[in-house]
Amino acid sequence: ELGNQIKAIGAALSLSQEELAQAVGVSRQTITSLEVGKYTASLPLAFKLARYFGCSIEDLFLFEEE
Repeated sequence: ELGNQIKAIGAALSLSQEELAQAVGVSRQTITSLEVGKYTASLPLAFKLARYFGCSIEDLFLFEEE
């Protein structure tokens, strides 16, 4: 299972879903789906998000083995 910290980091930065979506080139719906776990980011998107937040992919996405 792949969890993520997108919502928490975005909230800490007072960043709206729309602002984040525009910054990384996806729709607001994609950001919503990522936040609630309905969608797993592609590797290129994961890199864009991590770069935008200034963290590693491992800090942003939490992999939990079943």
